[in-house]
Amino acid sequence: MRYTITVPASTANLGSGFDTFGMALGLHDVVEVAVTDSGLGVEVLDAGAGDMSGVPTDETHLVVRALHSACRFLDVPVPGLRLRCHNAIPHSRGLGSSAAAAVAGVAAGYALAGAEPDESALRLAAEFEGHADNAAASLFGGFVLAWKDEGRFHARRLEPHPSLRPVVAVPAERSSTGETRGLLPERVPHADAAFAVSRSALAVHALTSSPELLPVATQDRLHQDYREPAFPATVRLVRALRAHGVAAVVSGAGPTVLALTTTGILPGEIDVEGFDVFELPVDPVGVRVSTD
Repeated sequence: MRYTITVPASTANLGSGFDTFGMALGLHDVVEVAVTDSGLGVEVLDAGAGDMSGVPTDETHLVVRALHSACRFLDVPVPGLRLRCHNAIPHSRGLGSSAAAAVAGVAAGYALAGAEPDESALRLAAEFEGHADNAAASLFGGFVLAWKDEGRFHARRLEPHPSLRPVVAVPAERSSTGETRGLLPERVPHADAAFAVSRSALAVHALTSSPELLPVATQDRLHQDYREPAFPATVRLVRALRAHGVAAVVSGAGPTVLALTTTGILPGEIDVEGFDVFELPVDPVGVRVSTD
């Protein structure tokens, strides 16, 4: 049995929607999976200029761990595996590379079981990160709302407005989700919490129906400013773009900048030195599985 798993990158938070909002983007990792009689072989091919250095090629590889987790859940025996991972999503840049790997492995497990990934697949994939926003976006595509209730992850997919043309500005530097989360306070002022509630509620409407409201709807007081010491150039670029009316945010845990545009371009007067800038369309489908 041979399968090809294609899984999109994702962006999360989208302003004040911390650990809740996610969106799938048109940049994909591709994992070729073959079931063998025994043993494990993992080959990692990097399309991202050395990002794969230090990535394990044994049973600790995240795709392998997620695949085995899904197979245990579905009671599917796997005698041996051979994986070839074509990685295009840059690691540690706020574009959901870890979530994509977890989703790829879980989707492979469901393929081996002859089942379609569903919300139980989301729960398996989200357990590896402790939040479901990126995983839900990579799994279901489009714009997602994710939450956790009584210890279980859930998500619902919404249709993003067709005029959205996201642009990302990706720096060479990396960030660690664990480190940047460590910069966040345990408590925020009540006024900031109320601000976040209003903006995240508005963002759902703006992302699906009224993109002209995105510059206001993506305002944030909940997490981005607290993370500035980890990537000051990123926050400076976000502020510069917003000063020009662009709905710019930190993508996930950073340091990538996400601009939610309807043109696919950034203002020419903005200094983007040190960033690779390109348009990434919204991925409407999410993870795809094909059989060779």
